[in-house]
Amino acid sequence: MTRVEVEYCVPCGMLNRAQDVSEAILKQFGEGIDEVALVTGDDGVFVVRVGDEVVFDKTEDEYDVDAIVRAVRPHVGATA
Repeated sequence: MTRVEVEYCVPCGMLNRAQDVSEAILKQFGEGIDEVALVTGDDGVFVVRVGDEVVFDKTEDEYDVDAIVRAVRPHVGATA
């Protein structure tokens, strides 16, 4: 059961980025994942988790939708 969580900063206006990431993940992996959840946050947060593992954190990585999708891929398996 693969669950992807995109936590984003509401006051910073990061909803569009969160939606772009979730859409790209859904397009790439389709039924290979169980859920992509958008989670509201604050303080500039933009983190993508697969299960309990952080695969992207904007404080450590440069925002790149394709790179985020590649970081999710190993957690999905060979379904994509």
